[in-house]
Amino acid sequence: MTTGLQLRSLIKKSGELELSLATVEVPEPGPDQVVVKVEATPINPSDLGLLLGPADMAAATTSGSGASLKVTAKVSPQALPFLAARLDQSMPVGNEGAGTVIKAGASDEAQALMGKTVSMVGGSMYAQYRVLKARDCQPLPAGTTAAEGASWFVNPLTALGMTETMKREGHKALVHTAAASNLGQMLNKICNEDGIGLVNIVRSAAQAKILKDIGARHVVDSTTASFQDDLVQALVETGATIAFDAIGGGKLASQILTAMEIALNKTAKEYSRYGSITHKQVYIYGSLNTGAVELTRNYGMAWSVGGWLLTPFLQKIGRPDQTRLRERVVKSLKTTFASHYTRTISLPEVLDPANIAIYNKRATGEKFLINPNKA
Repeated sequence: MTTGLQLRSLIKKSGELELSLATVEVPEPGPDQVVVKVEATPINPSDLGLLLGPADMAAATTSGSGASLKVTAKVSPQALPFLAARLDQSMPVGNEGAGTVIKAGASDEAQALMGKTVSMVGGSMYAQYRVLKARDCQPLPAGTTAAEGASWFVNPLTALGMTETMKREGHKALVHTAAASNLGQMLNKICNEDGIGLVNIVRSAAQAKILKDIGARHVVDSTTASFQDDLVQALVETGATIAFDAIGGGKLASQILTAMEIALNKTAKEYSRYGSITHKQVYIYGSLNTGAVELTRNYGMAWSVGGWLLTPFLQKIGRPDQTRLRERVVKSLKTTFASHYTRTISLPEVLDPANIAIYNKRATGEKFLINPNKA
C-alpha cells in the first residue's frame, strides 16, 4: 500500500498548538474515486485559520528535522472555548490544490481522469497524495501546469461570488478592501470584463500602483489624509452600495458605510431624517485585523454588516450556477484568474519558523505555494 506525508495541526486542551508531518496510508480508490499526486497547493488566509489558529507564533519552538520536524506554540486560555470542537484532534489542512491522477476507480467518470492534471477541492491538500471523488476534480486544459491550476477554487470563485452576490442583491457596483491581493487583482479583471464599477481600497501607494497598472479605475489609499473624501468621490462615480471587507476589525467597515451615505445624499432629491432609504451592505469575509469591528452609526437606518463565506454561497446558488462559475475560471486560468507566488516550498519547509513568519503576515505580494512532493 502507498504511504505519503500529510501535514497536521493539533490544538491541545492544555493550550498548545502542535504542527507535524504524519505518514499516512493512501487507500485504493473506490469506483467513483481517484488518487491524485499533489504537486501544488497554496497557502491562503483561509487555510491559516486552521493551520495556526490563534497561536502565538512569535514564540513558537521547533524540534526534530525533515519529516520529523515539529512546531509548538502557545494558545491563550481565552481562545480555547472558541476552539472546543477541534481540541485534541489532529487535523489535516489545505483547501485546494492540483496534481496528477495516478490511480482511478472503475467508473467512467473516474477512468476519464486517469493520467490527467486536475485541480481539486475538498480539504486535506497539504499532503503528498489525496483520494477524492472524481466529481471534486476539475480537469485542466492541455498545457496547464499544476502550479497554474492550484488556486483555481478559493480566490477565483470568491471573486466571482462577490459580483454574483452584488447582482442578486440588487446593487450595481461594489467596494473591495485589501484590494491589491491576488483575489483583488482577479476581481478587477472580472469587473473590467463585465462592465461593473469597482472601488478598490488599498493600504499603500505601492498597492495602488499594482492595481492601476492592471487597469483599475477607482483606487483609494486608506493611509492618506484625503481617504474619506477620495472614497466618497469614488462612490459617487460608481454608485457602489455593497462592500466586501477582508480587514474585518477596526473602523474601516464603518468608514465605508459613512462614505456610502454621504455619496447617496449628494444625489438625493429630498431630505430624510432617517437617512438614505438605499440599503448599504458591508460583508466581512476576512480577518486581517482580528480586533473588534467598530461601528459609528452616522449612516441612517438602511444598512447591514454581516459575514460572507464562499461555501455557503455556493450551496445557496446550486450546482448549475456553480458549474457555470467553475467553467469560467478554468477557461481563464492563465489570464483573469492567474495567481502569482513568491516561493514554492516543501511540506517540511511549511514548518520552518522563517517561512511561518512570512506567510503568517498575510502580506500582499508574498503568497506561498506548497509542492508536497518537492524533494
